[in-house]
Amino acid sequence: MGEPTVTDLPAETPPVCLTDFAARARAVLPADVWDYVNGGSGAEVTLTANRAALDRVAVLPRMLCGVELPDLTTPLLGRPYAMPAGVAPMAYQRLLHPDGERALAGAAATAGVPYLASTLSSTPVEDVAATGAEVWFQLYWLRERSLVLDLLARARDAGCRALVVTVDVPVLGRRFRDLRNAFRLPAEVVAANLPHGRDDLAHLGTPGVSPVPARSGAVFAPALRWADLAWLREQVDLPLVVKGVLDPRDAREAVARGADAVVVSNHGGRQLDGAPASVTMLPEVVEAVGDRCEVLLDSGVRGGTDVLRALALGAAGVLVGRPLLWALAAGGRPAAEEALALLAGELRDALALAGCADPASARELRTLVTS
Repeated sequence: MGEPTVTDLPAETPPVCLTDFAARARAVLPADVWDYVNGGSGAEVTLTANRAALDRVAVLPRMLCGVELPDLTTPLLGRPYAMPAGVAPMAYQRLLHPDGERALAGAAATAGVPYLASTLSSTPVEDVAATGAEVWFQLYWLRERSLVLDLLARARDAGCRALVVTVDVPVLGRRFRDLRNAFRLPAEVVAANLPHGRDDLAHLGTPGVSPVPARSGAVFAPALRWADLAWLREQVDLPLVVKGVLDPRDAREAVARGADAVVVSNHGGRQLDGAPASVTMLPEVVEAVGDRCEVLLDSGVRGGTDVLRALALGAAGVLVGRPLLWALAAGGRPAAEEALALLAGELRDALALAGCADPASARELRTLVTS
């Protein structure tokens, strides 16, 4: 059930792909933290579907294109990045390594890719931005609008380059692994962007119950509407990204309300179990928005071939999540830097093998869905 397939590798064997970091992470993480990171909601049908759907996308390569060394440089939201990938927003990274968000943001800075800082970061956004990374701030909408305004001001003052509002968490998905483990946050890991005491519920343990959903329900606003997104657009002059879109109708509405980009995402299979794999909906969303906004993909991306698949289906780029947490757990910033370098190398090879000089030309490739 679920992912990843963890291969037993000797500790001294250098990783050759992102999934090689999984075994190293599992060896050092407490079992409940491993499950928190790698689990999905419900029976984990959607979690499993994300990987299976990507594996079914075949890319038809072109020959004799004269490509030797593809240029990975990509514009996202009007700024150049070293490749069409960013670090997905992920909460509580100090669960994985003492340096947490600082380490992973620093690795993103080295790699030249954007780092998406979560509202539920265990490091304040100001400290994340101080790493030198290009930071996009991810917003969970809080019940108290004054706190939303405070977060927006802090993100702006910290120099964040974009605002990413996550819209697929009206309530937290039922994650059976966390419930069975009664998963709770250790006392030293807090939601550092929230006022003191806002995450106290997440530290209270009850057998058979995870307190994390209770804390989220007490803090997050569940009944958002499109008018709230329009209000948000009026509050910030940063590029606005709407994350968690699967239905093309929602993508069109997001553009109408001022979104500069949408992220086709099912939250890594952690929200509605039974929702379609993100990549399955990518072509329809791309068609729905046309050239009116950029489209990114997340959920299930595990290597450079997956990035090529997303580009060929019309995405501007991807967000990578769990594999970078595995690397963070396995060896902090150096391992995360190694993982991002592996991703860049895989993508460069995939583009060359497909006959593409750069990510933009990958969008001219044909794709087929295999059985």
